[in-house]
Amino acid sequence: MTGFSATILTLYPEMFPGPLGTSLSGDALQKGIWSFEARNIRDHGIGRHKAVDDTPAGGGCGMVLRCDVLAEAIDAAIPENDTRPRLLLSPRGKPLTQKRVRELVQGPGVVLVCGRFEGVDERVIEGRNLEEVSIGDYILSGGELGAMVLLDACVRLLPGVMGKLESGSEESFENNRLEYPQYTRPRNWEERDIPDVLLSGNHAAIKAWREEKSDKLTAQRRPDLMSKPRS
Repeated sequence: MTGFSATILTLYPEMFPGPLGTSLSGDALQKGIWSFEARNIRDHGIGRHKAVDDTPAGGGCGMVLRCDVLAEAIDAAIPENDTRPRLLLSPRGKPLTQKRVRELVQGPGVVLVCGRFEGVDERVIEGRNLEEVSIGDYILSGGELGAMVLLDACVRLLPGVMGKLESGSEESFENNRLEYPQYTRPRNWEERDIPDVLLSGNHAAIKAWREEKSDKLTAQRRPDLMSKPRS
């Protein structure tokens, strides 16, 4: 594998690359800037029916992904000397942030474990050193869509993927602020004008306007970020 590599453990490997095979991430995939391998957890299932789950200990609804099955799938896919972080997509994980994405991009890639059912046996999380990561405070049917979100966030920051290095440096969350409003042609649309300052050619004034608007939007929509300084 070349560049940034992702190994994905899932019950539905056919879901990949999915949207990651188009646009920026798809072009980068074809160029070898990043690569992925989707491994089927069910290949390590138990018995004739390749069972991967069982009822929760202590009772309760739903099913739980077995620790022995998932551990065997991880061990078969990941060499012992593999230094890539092992991330389990989980609604109880730490929220994925732009800072964490940038940290991941600095490394050789990621191992992504896509949970299903009611969850994953806690013993495999501990035994295989899985870091739980969440993409938001809501529940999905499984970790596959979360894995795609995480990979898209990483791939777009890899060198050679975006057209300009600046494209990723002034976006929302990069400076603990939401991005300022954007405009383009036509100058007037439905009696709404592009702000004059953006057409003034005064770069200092434009920068000040953008910072002011960024701060205002952040205060309105994400006041939790305002306690953090601009980075």
